[in-house]
Amino acid sequence: MNHLFVDNLTVIDFAYLDASRGLVGESWIVDVVLGGELDDQGMVFDFSNVKRTIKRVIDERVDHRLVVPTGYSGLSRDADQPDAFRWQLKNGHYIDHHSPQEAVVWLEADRVVPSAVATLLQQELHSVLPANVIDIDINLREEVIEGPYYHYVHGLKKHLGNCQRIAHGHRSPIRIDRNNHRDHALEQTWAERWKDIYVGSEEDITTRFVDTNGVGYIRFDYEANQGEFSLTLPEERVYLLNTDTTVELIAAHIADQCKAEWPNDAIRVKAYEGVGKGAISIR
Repeated sequence: MNHLFVDNLTVIDFAYLDASRGLVGESWIVDVVLGGELDDQGMVFDFSNVKRTIKRVIDERVDHRLVVPTGYSGLSRDADQPDAFRWQLKNGHYIDHHSPQEAVVWLEADRVVPSAVATLLQQELHSVLPANVIDIDINLREEVIEGPYYHYVHGLKKHLGNCQRIAHGHRSPIRIDRNNHRDHALEQTWAERWKDIYVGSEEDITTRFVDTNGVGYIRFDYEANQGEFSLTLPEERVYLLNTDTTVELIAAHIADQCKAEWPNDAIRVKAYEGVGKGAISIR
C-alpha cells in the first residue's frame, strides 16, 4: 500500500463539554495520512485536492462547533426541542444550550478525546474520497506551547461566518510584555483567571438568577443570521466584557487591565486565538 501524508493540514477551533471542566475551548492541529493504490496519475490523492476536499469536510464537520458526547450520563435532551439540551456537571451545576443544529456535533462517546473525534472524521471522509483510497488516518494534536495558555469559549453574534455560534472556542497562549520585558507572572495570572472560561458580552445577557442551591447563573441570548442561540452557565464560569469578544477586543481588555495595575509602565499584550493568529494591543 502507498501512503500520502499532509502535516498541519488545518486547525480545528471548537468547544466541547466535560463532566468536570464544563465548557472547554480547544484548538487541535490536524495531520492526515492516506493509504491506497496509485491512480492513473501515479498518485494516492492529488495534493491540490487535499485542502479542497479533506480540509473542507473537517472544517465543516467540527470547526467552530460545540462537540457533545452523547454517552455521558449527565446529558438530558428534550424530544420536543431537539436543538436544546442540559449538561449536568459532576458538582451538581448545569449548562443549558440551544442553537441551530449545525452548531453542534453529537459524538458517540462518553467523553471528548482526540481519538473519538478522529474516528468521526475518518468515517465522514470515507464517503467523499475516491475508491483507491483505502485507509484514512487522522491525528489530532494540541500545539506545543512554551508558557502560559488558557482555554476560552465565546460567540460573536455580529460575525457573518461560523464565529457567530454561541459556544465555540480556542486553546490560546498569551504573551505580556511590561517595559519591553516579558512578564511571566502576569501571563500566568491571566492563564489561571481564564482557565476553562466563557468570555461573554454584557449586552447579550438576558437573565441572571440564583437557583435553589444558591448557585448563580447567567443566561445569554442572541439572534444571528444562522438562527437563535441561547446559553446558560454558572456565573463562576463566566468572564464578562462590556464589548464584543473578538480577539482584538480581548487583547485590548487585557492590556487595559494590566495598564490599570501598572499605570506608569509600557504594556504590550499579544493574545492568540488558537494557533498562530491573534491580536496585539499596546498601552
